[in-house]
Amino acid sequence: MAKAQQRPDFELAGHRIAAGTSATIDIPVSRLSTNTEISMRVRVLHGRKPGPVIFVSGSVHGDEIIGVEIVRRLLKSVSVKRLAGTLLCIPIVNSYGFIAHQRYLPDRRDLNRCFPGSPRGSLASQLAHTFTQEIIARSDFGVDLHSAALHRTNLPQIRISEGRPRAELLAQLFGAPAVIVSPLRDGSLRQTAAAYDCEVLLLEAGEALRFDELGIRIGVKGILRVMADLQMGVPYQKETAARSIQSRRTLWLRAPEGGIFRAAKRTGAFAVSEEIVGQISDPFGDEDIAVRTPIPGIIIGMSNLPVVNQGDALIHIAEVEVPGTALHRLNAIEDAAFADPLFDEDEIV
Repeated sequence: MAKAQQRPDFELAGHRIAAGTSATIDIPVSRLSTNTEISMRVRVLHGRKPGPVIFVSGSVHGDEIIGVEIVRRLLKSVSVKRLAGTLLCIPIVNSYGFIAHQRYLPDRRDLNRCFPGSPRGSLASQLAHTFTQEIIARSDFGVDLHSAALHRTNLPQIRISEGRPRAELLAQLFGAPAVIVSPLRDGSLRQTAAAYDCEVLLLEAGEALRFDELGIRIGVKGILRVMADLQMGVPYQKETAARSIQSRRTLWLRAPEGGIFRAAKRTGAFAVSEEIVGQISDPFGDEDIAVRTPIPGIIIGMSNLPVVNQGDALIHIAEVEVPGTALHRLNAIEDAAFADPLFDEDEIV
């Protein structure tokens, strides 16, 4: 009887990882002015059985730290001995921004507008090039983890692009409260991944420089569901508590003038067309200006700064044409996330 052939090693940045093993690889990025080397660390889990290559990335924007905790918990849930395929975990892509608690790199460029990058371009462009060649080009699927920008918060939501049925199916399996169909942005990681035929789900959850427990739980369970659907040998995953809200149109409500903003609703709340979702007043409270939504929908993001200037983005609405059971489904997803026994209470801060 012929002996089963050993799965080939996985090669990354000049390193070889044998099937059935894991390794942490430091991919050099650059050196600081102090001659300290900066690298992008990748945890590689290379299963014995054949299967797809999937990457999970966090902190493409340095202040969006939620991905670090999602990756930490994910790695506690995946065994390389049972894994089919290969899992690449990059909790911190933008080390510069992460260390400085800032969104951008030192050259003030947004890394997520610099893909696929260039080996001779700006620092951001070189980092994008490294990630493209070492991670995206080797992967079949990816999950890119983000949060809202500073002083904003996001309801956990998956972003996908139009005309990608496989991504739409995986997005619904993921089980986030909302799935937003949005166009690919020039220079984004998602756009470059599409060019390499690598299907990417982008998770938005919580706020910059903070952990969001709902977003973390949904992120970990969602990635495991995707891996289970790809038959990667992860433990059985429960089906989602309810179907995600899907929207193809979102709108930021902006401040008609400066003042003190008081929100009347929170993320995850539903608002009907022309409903008042907040008020802006002067510091004396002599006059209130109502902020209304022109479309019916779910609040998927909002500013958490009460002091606003004219034109500031206040509330992000995702249009829901047929609300029906939308609010009930959102509540069911949130309740299921916190009722899940997978996580120990000691893990909750």
